[in-house]
Amino acid sequence: MVKRWSLLIVLSAVLLLWDGRLLYAQSGDDDSGATLDVKIYIPFVFAPGQPSTVETEEALTKTVVRIYLNDQRQLHELAHELDLFEEATTNGYAVGLASEEEIAGLRAQGVRIEVDRARDGELRSAQAEVMSRSSQATNTIPGYACYRTVEETYNSLTTLTATYPTLVTKLNIGNSWEKFTPGGNAGYDIFALKVTNSAKPDPKPKFLLMSAIHAREYATAELAMRFVEDLLTKYGVDPDATWLLDNFELHLIPQANPDGRKKAEAGQLWRKNTDSNDGCRRSSSWGTDLNRNSSFKWNTGGSSSNACNETYRGPSAASEPETQAIQNYAASIFPDQRGPANTDPAPATAEGVFITLHSYGQLVLYPWGWTTSPAPNSTQLQTLGRKFGFFNGHQVCNGPACLYGTSGTTDDWTYGDRGIASYTFEVGTAFFQSCSVFTSDILPKNMPALTYAFKATRRPYQSPAGPDVLNLAVSAATVSAGTPVNLNATLNDTRYNSNGWGNEPTQAIQSGRYSIDLPSWKSLPSDLRLLTAADGAFNSSIESVTATMDTAGWSTGRHTVFVEGVDANGNVGVPTAIFITIN
Repeated sequence: MVKRWSLLIVLSAVLLLWDGRLLYAQSGDDDSGATLDVKIYIPFVFAPGQPSTVETEEALTKTVVRIYLNDQRQLHELAHELDLFEEATTNGYAVGLASEEEIAGLRAQGVRIEVDRARDGELRSAQAEVMSRSSQATNTIPGYACYRTVEETYNSLTTLTATYPTLVTKLNIGNSWEKFTPGGNAGYDIFALKVTNSAKPDPKPKFLLMSAIHAREYATAELAMRFVEDLLTKYGVDPDATWLLDNFELHLIPQANPDGRKKAEAGQLWRKNTDSNDGCRRSSSWGTDLNRNSSFKWNTGGSSSNACNETYRGPSAASEPETQAIQNYAASIFPDQRGPANTDPAPATAEGVFITLHSYGQLVLYPWGWTTSPAPNSTQLQTLGRKFGFFNGHQVCNGPACLYGTSGTTDDWTYGDRGIASYTFEVGTAFFQSCSVFTSDILPKNMPALTYAFKATRRPYQSPAGPDVLNLAVSAATVSAGTPVNLNATLNDTRYNSNGWGNEPTQAIQSGRYSIDLPSWKSLPSDLRLLTAADGAFNSSIESVTATMDTAGWSTGRHTVFVEGVDANGNVGVPTAIFITIN
């Protein structure tokens, strides 16, 4: 009798270098023989733009792992081919998903890699919760009632348009890959929402908010929708929401990758779009990573040429219809404000903010992602980022410093091509984030950060360096004309946080000012009134300020008072407003 046995043969484990990248993927495995089972891992090399010919239809099972790093260069090399999560690597390891073959290949190269059993178990449980009931689901994500599906999101866009016809415009800006490609699934339109008071048609600064470009990141689209709905609900009631929508424009692309999102809604860890014609023969790995497909610095590192990889960049720059829709729409609302050279800064007076919402990792990232060299507006980008960090508590840094290098990302394109102050928010602690964490943590931390982004959109490279206006109050909200009204506030120049990635310089408050019914940039210089320091002198980075407003001559009705602070460097912060009604 011949004894059965199993042998793992690693024919070779070599570190292959091509085009400056680490290539370590191995072929699929086959069991053969009646009395001898042999698993063989054979290294192969990816050719530029060509997917591996050994990829099969069989879906790969991947596990959450920790990959311990020797240095940042190794991390950047790994990011070319592995599905790494967007988590800071301050603990000395990267977290990601890896197959058995990838784990074996890394270990053969001497890389320390460990299965993170606790987090893998959490992820599998979350998947199972969705998949166990997905066949009965129609327009909901089983176990995640707080998140809208693609269809529910689009229904909400229609409802908002009907409910707020003077504030909301729904725009069809392009097609998903499946809708663009004949012969397959129906696919989806890609919609944008323009939110502003259309009765005030003056040219307005613009804030573009995008979410769900990576399909499996449940929380992002809902966060974006809640932000828009909150502003609309508060319009006419809350002074800040009102002046923002009267004077600025908010643009929203809530479902940037609807085809992929539908797969994720069924419990799949789907990241990419669903493009199936680039050569990957494993249907569970189809698609292009839309956040590696943008045309600015496409294919300059941090992406894969293998069509089955999670960071596959596509066959060419902006090859995907979703990418084209995003870029064309952004180009239609933002002028080009930056020169063609990598070192050309956008002017200090440039307008516009772009934020793309991702999960997870609790990071605020700003350009560049494609190089370790600082962006020409790096100092100003950092300042606004640290303001966001004050609100949401995230680490604030540029990608290669605290994460890993990338290329073809949306925020590099919006900054590189348009000169817009651009950011990625990595929110939460999981792809399939629980509703309890979303409600108790993600929403309260990130809603004020997004509100500040909207406030800063007129001068994102200047205003964040100035003081914030807090505790704004009046002695009476409704008075007769001619009645004096006391105005009080706190001016604060210290509200920054990078959470371990440097400290923002602060200054003493120089002055405070207010204007009536028009923000300062629309008012005549003679219409700006000064506030006084409550203690008699402006000599601190936090100051209480006051003024007595003479309402003589004010017309009957509601008026808006805009208050701003100015620091010792002359930086004017974003305004905060309050209502006063004359009866």
